[in-house]
Parts: sequence; structure tokens; C-alpha cells
Amino acid sequence: MSRYLSLNDYARARFGTKLYKLALSGGMTCPNRDGTLGTRGCIFCGAAGSGEFAAAADNDVTAQLEKARAIVGDKAKNARYIAYFQSFTNTYAPVSRLRALYEAAMAPDDVAVLSIATRPDCLPEDVVALLSELNRRKPVWVELGLQTIHPETAAYIRRGYALPVYDDAVRRLRAAGIEVITHMILGLPGETPEMMRETARYIGKSGVQGIKLQLLHVLRGTDLAADYAAGQFRVLDLPEYCGVLADCLRVLPPDMVIHRLTGDGAKRDLIAPLWSGDKKRVLNTIRRYFEDTDVRQGDGYEP
Repeated sequence: MSRYLSLNDYARARFGTKLYKLALSGGMTCPNRDGTLGTRGCIFCGAAGSGEFAAAADNDVTAQLEKARAIVGDKAKNARYIAYFQSFTNTYAPVSRLRALYEAAMAPDDVAVLSIATRPDCLPEDVVALLSELNRRKPVWVELGLQTIHPETAAYIRRGYALPVYDDAVRRLRAAGIEVITHMILGLPGETPEMMRETARYIGKSGVQGIKLQLLHVLRGTDLAADYAAGQFRVLDLPEYCGVLADCLRVLPPDMVIHRLTGDGAKRDLIAPLWSGDKKRVLNTIRRYFEDTDVRQGDGYEP
């Protein structure tokens, strides 16, 4: 029996096969960069807007899909895919433009799911209506970058919206029949293990269907990198990360899909933690830790 409900297990049960992700770019920016809320972005966000593995935005979506399929390669022969708009805020454009992008991405028969990464404060009613319409053709997932529930941390990372904005976005998306995946960062400066558990508990009760658990990366060229160089915080080591990850899994609902246990940063820009660059070692270490400590998702969940 699996110790947690992975995306692979969920996809095989629902779609009959593993789903491979095709990372796309809609060529959008973010209210935290265009001057609406700020110009420097979230403190940890690199130049690619968390879309380091997305295809280049200067191609149309059909061309991006072909390029992304080639990156996945032969291991995904006859596969089905998640078309994933990853870079920056992928609902931050007029509905007419969004419709064209989304419909092109979900048109191929081998695309099973459309997944859209965005901010809770960039989901006006006409966008939610569009997502609801498209969701009647193929599943549409919306990924929300919450990261933390703690206001002092949210202010430090320059998230730019208050927690009730997230709650309202989840409520409206769920009312429209959209599945929601929430992003959470472990190891944010100043946060204790208990604070991280509190965020996980909150996400588990917020009504969303999935979660992406991500360690804090310090990337070259970010304001976070300057604070790290100045000694203002330290990053988690791998044993610490395994411990807080396990604690978070235990307080999540057993039926919540775990889309990610760790994360990839572009190695050319990674300053810390350097151990995160060896993904195979990291995943093997996490797996062993779960077995040694008998970690099971939902063991500590309280509805």
C-alpha cells in the first residue's frame, strides 16, 4: 500500500495511464511585476517566473506542445499528457486571449488535462466562467500559489494578497466545478516546523483536491539570494526537509492528491540548497525516511 496518494497513482486510477507534463508558456506577466502590485515579483521568483522548464513563449501553443513532447521523449511513447501553463500568472490576460491559448493546448487528443498556474487574485468571474466551460470538454485544473498562511511570511515574500483572497478563489473555482491544486513552500525564512504544519492543515481543509509541496530554492538574481548571502536565514538540510515534509503529509486528508514532494530549480541558477540538485538521491532519501518512520498521509488528519 502506498504511503501517500501520488499524482501517478491518481492518474492511473482516473485516466488508466500515467500522465506526462508538457510545460507551456502563455507569454504573460504578473501583477507583482507589471507595477499593479509591484515590479520585483515574489522574493523567491526567478526570471522565468517559476517556469524554468516551459517551452519558449515565442512559438504558438501547437509548436510549444511539439517541442515539449520531444523533451519528454521516447519514454512517453503513446502517452497522454497534462498541458501545463506554468510561467508567471496564466490567467492574467483578456478572456479572448486566454480562450485561444487554452483551446489550442487542450485540442490534441493526447492531452488529457489542462492545468493552469495562477494567482488567487487573478481570477475574475469571466475567467472562471471560461474555465468552467472548458472543464465540460476536458478536465481543467487550476494551481494556486499560496505558499504560506502566515501573514508575516506572506509580507516578506511579497505575495501581494491576503489569505481571504485565496479562500474566495477556492470557493468560486469549486462552485464552478474546477479542481484546485495549492502550492506550498517548505523552509520559508522565519517559519518553524509547526508553522509549516499549520499551513498544510489549512490547505487540507480549504476544499482543494491537490497540493504541491516544494522546498525553498534560493536562485541567482532574486532578492531572496541577497538576503541569503547576507546571512539572514538558512535553508533546510535534507534530513530536516524529510521531517517537515512527513509532518505535513500526516495532517493532509488521505484522499488529497500529492502532485509534488519536492521541486526542481534550474541548476545553472541554484545557490541553495545544493542537495536539491540531485533529484534521484532526494526522492530515494524521502522514500527511505517515510519507510523508516512509517509515514502515512492522513495519519494525523482531523476533519
